[in-house]
Amino acid sequence: MKMYTADPDRYSRIPYARSGRSGLDLPRISLGLWHNFGGDSLTEEGRRMILSSFDQGITHFDLANNYGPPPGSAERNFGALLASDLAPYRDELIISTKAGYDMWEGPYGEWGSRKYLLASLDQSLARLGLDYVDIFYSHRYDPDTPLEETLGSLDTAVRAGKALYAGISSYGPEKTREAHAILTRLGTPFIIHQPSYSMLNRWVEDGLLDVLGELGIGCIAFSPLAQGLLTDRYLAGVPADSRVEKGGALDRSMLSEDNLARVRALNDVALERGQTLAQMAVAWVLRDDRVTSALIGASRWSQVEDLLRAVENTRFSDEELAAIDRHAVEGDINLWASSSDAV
Repeated sequence: MKMYTADPDRYSRIPYARSGRSGLDLPRISLGLWHNFGGDSLTEEGRRMILSSFDQGITHFDLANNYGPPPGSAERNFGALLASDLAPYRDELIISTKAGYDMWEGPYGEWGSRKYLLASLDQSLARLGLDYVDIFYSHRYDPDTPLEETLGSLDTAVRAGKALYAGISSYGPEKTREAHAILTRLGTPFIIHQPSYSMLNRWVEDGLLDVLGELGIGCIAFSPLAQGLLTDRYLAGVPADSRVEKGGALDRSMLSEDNLARVRALNDVALERGQTLAQMAVAWVLRDDRVTSALIGASRWSQVEDLLRAVENTRFSDEELAAIDRHAVEGDINLWASSSDAV
C-alpha cells in the first residue's frame, strides 16, 4: 500500500468557522465515523474516505466509544490510521470522542457517572493510541446522575490533559444552560454542543440554538441527512442495500408516506437550486451562523465528495425558505429525544 502524503492545497478547499466564542476553528463539514468504519480492520474504502476528506480540508473526525460494530472498533481502526498514514499530521487534526451509551457489562458501562466517563476515556485513548483527544463529550444527559458529577468528569479530563475541550450531545436547552454554568465555575472550556438537526428533525430551533448563540457555544449538527432519508435513495422505493433493510438508525417506520411525500417535495426545491437533495439538506443546516459544522456520515467517498459541494451555496432566498418550510416539518425521526427532552 502506497504511503499517504496529504494534498498541499487542502486548506484552500473548504471554509472554516469558529466554534462559538472559542479559539477553535472547525471545517464547515466534519466526518463522523458512526457507521462504516468498524469491524476487524478499516476497509480500503474507509481509509480512502478519511484520507481523501483530509485532502479536501476536513480536519475534524468524530468518534464515540461505542462506534463500530463491534463497539470500540471504529476508534481502534482510526487509531491504526493515525499510527500510519496520519502520523505526521496529528497537530492538524481535531479528534473527538464521547461516552454515554452502553459500552460494557455491569452498572459502570453507560450513562454519566464519573466512574464510567473517565474509565471510558482511558479506554478510548488506548484504542486511538493517543495521549489526548481534542474534544471529549458527554454523549447524552443522565437523569439519574447529578449534572455536577457528569460535567465535573469532563473538567477532570481536561485538567489531566486527556482532552483539550469539553462538549455535550443531545442535551436540551435548560440542561445546556446548567452545564455551561457548571463548567464556567470550574473554568473548563465548554465550546461545543452536538445535537441532531435536519429538515425533518428541527427540535434545536425550539430554544437550543438561542441558548448556544447567547452563551457562545458552538453547534455541530449530526444526522443532517435525517439518517439518509434526505437523499435520493428513497425517492423511488427502498433499495435492497439500504440501512432500512440492513437495520440501523433508519427504521422502516420512518419511511411513512407523509415523510416520503415531504422528501419528494424537498427534492424539487433542491433541483431548482441546482443542488442534490443531500447537498441542500447540509446547506440548509449551515444557513444558520450559529451552526459551526455539519457532521456527515458516508459509506463511500463519492458521497462525501458530493456533500462537500454543499458549502458552495448555503444562502437561501426568502421564497426558497418558505417553500422548504412547507415541507420541512417534524418527521418523528429523532432517536435521541429522550435525552434532549429530559428536564
